[in-house]
Amino acid sequence: MASRSVWKRKLRSTITGYLFLLPTLLVIGTFLFLPVFYSLFLSFHKVNLLGDVSYKFIGFSNFERMAQDERAWIALKNTASFALFVVPLQTALALGLATILNAKLKFRNFFRIVFFMPTVTSSAVLTLIFMWIYNSNGLLNQALQAIGLPGYNWLGDPAVALKGIMLMNIWSTAPFFMVVFLAALQDIPDALYESAMLDGAGAWKRFTAITLPMLKPATFFTVVMGIIGTFQLFDQSYIFSAGSGGPNNSTLTVALLIYQYAFKNLDFGYASALAIVLALVIMIATLLQRKLFAEEKLN
Repeated sequence: MASRSVWKRKLRSTITGYLFLLPTLLVIGTFLFLPVFYSLFLSFHKVNLLGDVSYKFIGFSNFERMAQDERAWIALKNTASFALFVVPLQTALALGLATILNAKLKFRNFFRIVFFMPTVTSSAVLTLIFMWIYNSNGLLNQALQAIGLPGYNWLGDPAVALKGIMLMNIWSTAPFFMVVFLAALQDIPDALYESAMLDGAGAWKRFTAITLPMLKPATFFTVVMGIIGTFQLFDQSYIFSAGSGGPNNSTLTVALLIYQYAFKNLDFGYASALAIVLALVIMIATLLQRKLFAEEKLN
């Protein structure tokens, strides 16, 4: 009789706990899991949204189509180039800024505010500012002409258009990761540096032997989030090219290509297949980074 009473109390406690979780589970299921499964469903169908909505099962045809889609390969190449260029530089810049702010400098709070301002500024506003800077009559060309150098068509040259977005992205995202590195730097015990100094270690030796190893978890987070962010690049490329990915597809990214197929061509099946592939690429990149940084051992 006592065991049955204990069992009922445990059951009541379990049900109560799940009832408290129910609102969160409903929100996550509605806005996360349901769209993911629906996108997976669409990727195997040819979808018609004009007139009567219909779904025609076509198997892996949408995925096979990617092999013949030249723009998909261009978008993937642009996105990979963007990640390979931006992630290392934004990580290095973030670490450099964090190191400066961690030093015993005057007006540290002022510099923290100044360094962090690009992150809290709207991405669309930043893009418009940099478009004005890169414009033929913009600030950059005016500065070049002031020192006797000719201006350049920064936005119209396919060879440099994507690099312009890269520089803007580094400038706007590095301050966010700077905060991550700054928190990690302040968590390193001062006793380690004091012991190293007693052993005769110089500033560079202390940085490579103590600071960098202790920053591995923060570096892992920064690199992974940087890769995810660069592979999902959309708004800056969209504004720079007015949604076309130009000039000559030089600023076309995978996320922008997905948007074009979904909302311009109304080809939701193929767009969903591209989104699934993009998610797999991000997942593989994250797992490789996890293995590279030996995150399992750190935990």
